[in-house]
This record gives sequence, C-alpha cells and structure tokens, in this order.
Amino acid sequence: MRFSPGSLIPFSLLASTAAATHFQVTVGKDSQLRFVPEQIDAVPGDTITYNFFARNHAVVQSSFDKPCQPQAGSAFFSGFTPTASPDVASRTTFTITVNDTKPVWVYCPQTNGNHCQSGMVQSINAPKQGNTFDAFKALAAKAPTSQSPADGLPVGGERKLTVDVGPNGALVYSSNNITELPRTVVEFLFNPRNHTVTQSSFEKPCQPLDGGFSSGFIATTASPSGASFKIVIPDTKPIWFYCGQVNGNHCQSGMVGSINAPLAGNTLDAFTALAKAAPPPSRIPAQAPLGGTLIVNGNVIQKLNGNALNVDALVNGTPPPPPPPAPTSSAAGKPPGASQTFVPPPGATIPPSYNGMAGGGKPGNYGWGKDLSDVALQYLYIEQFIEDILANLLFSGYDKISSGSWSGIYPKTITDTVGSMAAQALIHRESTTDCLQHFGKPLLGECKYNLPLNSADDFLHAALVLNMIDISVLIGATAAVAEKDAWLVPLLATEIGAKSRMTAVVNLMQNHMAAAAPREPVLPPALAWSYAQRYVSSCPDPIKGMPAAAYPALKIASKQESAGRTTSVALQYDGANKGQQWAAWVGPWGDLAFTPINGGSATVPSDLYGHVWVVVVSKGEGKLADLPSVVVAGPELVWVSSP
Repeated sequence: MRFSPGSLIPFSLLASTAAATHFQVTVGKDSQLRFVPEQIDAVPGDTITYNFFARNHAVVQSSFDKPCQPQAGSAFFSGFTPTASPDVASRTTFTITVNDTKPVWVYCPQTNGNHCQSGMVQSINAPKQGNTFDAFKALAAKAPTSQSPADGLPVGGERKLTVDVGPNGALVYSSNNITELPRTVVEFLFNPRNHTVTQSSFEKPCQPLDGGFSSGFIATTASPSGASFKIVIPDTKPIWFYCGQVNGNHCQSGMVGSINAPLAGNTLDAFTALAKAAPPPSRIPAQAPLGGTLIVNGNVIQKLNGNALNVDALVNGTPPPPPPPAPTSSAAGKPPGASQTFVPPPGATIPPSYNGMAGGGKPGNYGWGKDLSDVALQYLYIEQFIEDILANLLFSGYDKISSGSWSGIYPKTITDTVGSMAAQALIHRESTTDCLQHFGKPLLGECKYNLPLNSADDFLHAALVLNMIDISVLIGATAAVAEKDAWLVPLLATEIGAKSRMTAVVNLMQNHMAAAAPREPVLPPALAWSYAQRYVSSCPDPIKGMPAAAYPALKIASKQESAGRTTSVALQYDGANKGQQWAAWVGPWGDLAFTPINGGSATVPSDLYGHVWVVVVSKGEGKLADLPSVVVAGPELVWVSSP
C-alpha cells in the first residue's frame, strides 16, 4: 500500500469511488501502549488521522516480517510527538491517505519502554488468515530493539499543528511558542475580529519580512469561522510572526508568535518585548495570501483582491460566481454535457472572481509586436478552439464534483484544484483572444459541444487528453513563432507549465505517476485539432490550414501487457486491411517510432513510458511533421508504463 501526504499539496490526495471515510486513531491514550483501534479496514481515498497522548509516541510503517523496523524505502513516519496529558490529545496530528488495499503494518518506535514489543502496533487491511494482525503482534513481542527513520522528520503523510488566532477575543495566538519538526504543517484557525498571520524578522517584529508569508486580514464574526491559513515549516531556523491589525495595535499589544525560537538570546520573550516597543503602525504586504494556503470552509482561496477577506460575505466559502450569461443561439438547445453556464463567450470580459479561482489573471503587459504573422494567427485560432473546449469541460466537471452528482467522490483539495484548472483554462483563452483582438482579427464563434460527462472516469480521460493536445499546440506554437513573433513566446511558454501541472493532477487522480516521462509528447497541430473534434457538435468558423474534416477515429480494442507494461495493442479503425500500414508512436518530444500493423495489432516500442500517442499511417518512416500527410486514422492515447 502507498500513502500520500495530506491536503496541503493539491494533487497528493487520490480519488476514491465513494465518499471517503476519515478514521481517527488514538495513540497512547490513558497512558496505555495501544493504538485504538488496533485494526482498520480501509479503501482507497480513506484517511487515517493519528492523535497523540501522553509520553512520547510516533507512528511508523513496517513490514510484517520486521514489525519494529521501518519498511525499507517507503515507510511513512510521523516524527515523535511529546505530549503531557494522558487524556487531552496533542494539537499535533499525523494523517495518511489510503491509496490501495494492500496490508500495512504500523508500530510505535519509542525504545523507552519498548512500546512496539509491548504491543503498540496496528494493522490496516490485514488478512483474516495467515499474516493476521494477531500474528504480527506476536512477532513484535519477540522483535529486537525498535528503530525509526534516521533523520527524525515526518514523511509519507501530513503532520499538522493547529493554532488558534484570537481565541475568546484575546489578542494572542494559542499556542504562540511553537516547537515543531521541519515539514510540519502549521494551520492557523481564525476566530472573531479581524486578524492576520504575517511573518516578520526578529529585529522588526511588526513589519513584514520580504518574501515571507501573510494570510491577509481575515475578518469574521463566526466561531468557528471555517477560515484557516496553512504554512509548512521548511527547516529548523526560527520563524517569527505577528498580527498586523492596526485597530488596537495588535502586534504592539503582544499578539506575536514564534516557531523554533532559541531557548536563550533571541527568545520569544525577547521578541515580544521588541514588539511591544515597536512604533505603530504595523504593516502587512499589499497582496494576500502569500507563502501559504488560505482556506475557507474547505475551499482554497487562491488570491484576494488586495489583502483583506470578509469571511461573512462569502457564500459557502467561495466568492459567488457571476450570473450566467443569457442563452445565445449557440447555447440554446444544448444536450446534457454541453452547458456553457460557467463560461462567458469568447471576447467577453472575465469577471474578477475567476481570477481568484485561477490564482491570477491575464498578463498585465503583453509586450506587443508590430504585427502578427500568418503562422502565429493559425496557432492562436487553434488555441482559442482548444481552450474553449477545455474550459467548458472543466467547469462542467467542476459543477458535478463540487455540488452535482459526483459531489463527495473527491477530497476538497481535488475539487478545488479542478475549479482552479477550469478558471486557468478560461484565463488562457482570454489571453489568446486578447492577442487576436489587439491585431484586429475576428474571433472564432461559439461552438456547440458534446462533452463526456456520463461518469467521472470519462471526464478525467477527456481532461487529460485535451490538456495534452493543448500542450502539443503550445510547444509547436512556441517554436513556430519564435522568429517573427518573439513577443508571443513568454505567453505561450508560461502556459505550458500550467498545463503540465494540470496533467500531473489528472494522472494522479487516475492512479498514474504524475510525470512518467522526461518530456511532453508533441502532436502536429492538424492531429491535435482532429482529435479535439470528437468533443464538438458544430462550430461556425473553420480554421485556415486545418483539415476539411477530422481524421477517422482510432480505437484501442485491447492491450497485451507483460510485467505491468503494455507490449502490444489491437487497433480498430476504418480503412484497415488496405495494404501494409504502420503504427506511428509519438512519445516524449524527439521520440518517434514505427511498428508494422499485422492482423490488426501493433507492437509498442520498448523504450516508451507514460502516455504516448499512436497514429495509423500508410508509411513506416518519416518525420513528425509528415504524419498528417500519411495518416489513416487517429491519433489515440495509450498508457504504456511507469519507468
């Protein structure tokens, strides 16, 4: 079984097919050397949170055969968590996410009292016969001295400490003198009033540290407010923070805190004394959030319009979306799966709330060139076309995931990330149409779409392939426009990074490696355009230079696998058995190989990994740019293998 870190990293939680169960485990409660429960049966997507009590416990993954030793290579480890109370849990927890159903064995590595050998062990999905939990516990009783990972740092899950901001109206952080391990997530929970969590230097306690974190002003009257700000402790160096509220001079009133402050010299007490003597007013950065993750009611707030947030004004934790545009002739009568409710038409002004979802808006300065070449014009039209499909697909999927028929299937972090991906696709489309309009070029009219939204799996596959063909177009465009339209290169190249991150998220949601190959596969634009046509019912405007119609569809009828790798595929398409044909395999940029099609099947080249494109062609050699002239059917995407 593999585990992922917790929710701070959006793509670390994988999707489950049903609403996830969140298990709570007590570690050493009532001074007993026990995990409660000792045995858990979990499914992929479930989470397990360990709550620590008195003494000094930790959670480590072992193997069945060596119960009190870390599992070689991939053990999760919470780090030791000293706690004073036998019945009040530490505010530090450790959470893992279950990614498969293989047995997992857990122990406490504390050698003072031989906790593992004394029975402080646990199983997840242990067999009912053979290597059972009772057998594991018996082996632990006879095991040699326990060990824990040498660096002592948490890994394989989320170690999290919660801190109250202004509890009961007091101008304090509780706690404010934090000692924690690197990699620990510190989550600040906001209480009524209007507070900030802002990083400073020791010498200037009430002024922002250049490059430091800041939550922004978080105003709320609710308790609990549902608003929090998360940071990750990067190392053992001291961290200083304060509240920048000037109404009441919160920092100068002692509302400051530290993480891993020294015990002598620059202590928290010394920092507090400097803060109380600091001249008002306090300041915070003009933009927020910075250096951390702002969350309201489970929704990630990517960017504020400035540095202030009124939590009470939010609807369900996110800024209310703009009203949908009035139906147009192109939107009327659309079948299910073709709604454009969330997507303004090309050329329309994008409401500011979308910028917040996307983590930013279109460029403030395009650095326009003198004119627009024909090749740049063609690529921009292809980009507008693909981005419009992608935005419609992602917003429709986000609607189903967040509040529709798929709600509860995915963790909040995944849901929020899909929403961010949708908004980014819309921002990318807006950047493209800005370029066209700047040079007086007409925009493509609205298309009608038939989007694959019958199941979450269909949606994920479409999101993956559309992002991948968009990456192909962007890479091709970047190379093609470099000579005559160099001003376009930064715009296109920076969008590639965003698209690659999107594909990584979807890969993880499909239980594939985030990045299984060293470069992106690249399709010629005609093949990318042709593949995208499968999601289109009709479009009013053709794109000059593209085929008159999509190439015949290619279907992977079956795959042969060996040792977890796809070795051959059976292909179905119109035009088979018309002379010798070949499968052209388009792998990471620079990798193009041909294998003959015999009896409807083709061998997969052994040196390809991850997702690759296959195209049926009438010629068994040539360059990538030649494929559109010899295509018989395709392209289609094939998952080959992880490296």
